[in-house]
Amino acid sequence: MKYYIIVGEASGDLHGSNLMKSLLKQDPEAQFRFWGGDLMEAVGGEQVMHYKERAIMGFTEVIRKLGAALKNIKYCKEDIARYQPDALIFMDYSGFNLRIAKWAKPKGFNTHYYISPQVWASRESRVKTIKANINHMYVILPFVKDFYEQKHNYPVDFVGHPIIDAINLHQQVNHVEFLNKYQLDERPLIALLPGSRKQEISKMLGVMLQMVDQYPDYQFLIAGSPGQDANFYKPFLKNNVTLVMNRTYDILSLCHAALVTSGTATLETALFKVPQVVCYKGSSISYRIAKLIIKLDYISLVNLIMDKMVVTELIQSDFNPINLKKELDKILNSTQRNRVFADYYELEKRLGGIGASDKVASLIIKNSK
Repeated sequence: MKYYIIVGEASGDLHGSNLMKSLLKQDPEAQFRFWGGDLMEAVGGEQVMHYKERAIMGFTEVIRKLGAALKNIKYCKEDIARYQPDALIFMDYSGFNLRIAKWAKPKGFNTHYYISPQVWASRESRVKTIKANINHMYVILPFVKDFYEQKHNYPVDFVGHPIIDAINLHQQVNHVEFLNKYQLDERPLIALLPGSRKQEISKMLGVMLQMVDQYPDYQFLIAGSPGQDANFYKPFLKNNVTLVMNRTYDILSLCHAALVTSGTATLETALFKVPQVVCYKGSSISYRIAKLIIKLDYISLVNLIMDKMVVTELIQSDFNPINLKKELDKILNSTQRNRVFADYYELEKRLGGIGASDKVASLIIKNSK
């Protein structure tokens, strides 16, 4: 069968590549055309446009780049019409994907959504668009299945979280080789995960790096995003800070604690059993708008899934050097760490175990015949 897949960022590229591998296992004649990244390209098929060319963050930047976004939407529709896929697969990236779905479903294309837009967090009215234009929805969080089925009478499939698959496939890094390669010593490592987009990285690292001089008994590693060039990080480097590009899982498998920008990385950090402080700071305009439309008790996936405060969240003005040091001290304390570990193990149980990519591939093939 012919599959057309649309993702919009690094995490989508990762999960998209694993989905493609699973589709190939179950459908050896599979053909792919996609909007993705390096990982999807490595699997095979034809890449239309890399996610790096389309990255937009924040309400103000959306307005500035509206023309380019509309041009991409128009081209995507034309490209799908030429390709005539058996299955059109959307992954997150809701601003773009829901516009394509609204056009594609009436045209008779079989629409699948893997990794639901966060309609449970904001703009719940989009559920109406999803119900009208998505033939099959595959969700990766247990509470999202309840949200769709109990609140909106829309049947969906819970397939488990693909991050568990990605972590399960990760090969354990050799500790000594890693330390030698990056000229590190035996002091414990603290990971800094500042996000994936330039604006957020700059904001987050500006505060995170103020911790370095206060913890001389630790070494700090910046997890460089695959969506950025290493040169972008150079102005942030200082003594006792090392940049490691494109090896976030290796870092998490070795580090003692982490300061993490809110997003999927909070869940990845938890699944690697690393105590963390969740951080977020956006522009004042973006934050005010977000406050109006997002109706959640927590911002991190860890806390949302567990429905309680497992990891501390420092948001906007609370994300400052004083609070950050206080919370970092806590997660370096053995008593607090043991409590977090217990919650992390319960979190993993709730996510449904391994096999998300294989499960959703099977469902896509079944629902496309």
